Amino acid sequence: MSRRTLARLGAPAAAAAAVTFLVAAPASAHVTVTPTETAAGAYTVLTFSNGHGCEGSPTKQITIQVPEGINTVTPTRQPFYDVKVTKEKLAEPIKDAHGNELTERDATIVYTAKTPLPDGQRDAFEVSLQLPEEEGTLAFPVIQTCEKGETAWIEETPEGATEEPENPAPAFDVTEATDDGHGHSSDEAAEKAEPVAADVEEGGDSNLWAGIGAGAGILGLIAGVTALALGRRKA
Repeated sequence: MSRRTLARLGAPAAAAAAVTFLVAAPASAHVTVTPTETAAGAYTVLTFSNGHGCEGSPTKQITIQVPEGINTVTPTRQPFYDVKVTKEKLAEPIKDAHGNELTERDATIVYTAKTPLPDGQRDAFEVSLQLPEEEGTLAFPVIQTCEKGETAWIEETPEGATEEPENPAPAFDVTEATDDGHGHSSDEAAEKAEPVAADVEEGGDSNLWAGIGAGAGILGLIAGVTALALGRRKA
């Protein structure tokens, strides 16, 4: 990657807080991002979508910058691309959600096409990560490199603007944290599920006694019919 490209990637990171949530119109050709969760601190899967080349030229590489506040990312396997995560050193070591010490963070995700994506065809790239604990706008500058030329999707949209820039950076808003946004939510979900299991067990006992009662009734009916038949023979 050239110094010119890296410079363009780094510029929006400092101004990420000023970027507003961008939603592409159906006819838009922008690179977009769609999260499965937006609550602060939650784990989410981001889907980055691209549907065109560079003025008709096929796309051969997509580079996504990971904004500060996110230290680890896990890209979903993409059979049509070679995927590489580049790292950068942290100014000071930090602890991750599991208590492990981190001295570096994931800085960029680079998708290099095995066969260039033709203009007019869409592709998507999934990335799993944990959102920052703070609310605010999260922007992911993207460099789209084509066989001829490239497009830098890195421009910010000023707050209150009525129009978005020509090449906006994919972005979304991190919202207020919820109780189920962190790792302990699985324990809470398990606790809520326990009464359901108890109800099923109780229902099973009830069904057992109901079956025994029905069987006893049938035996009584058979005994009555037999007694009636014997009585008629004696008569």
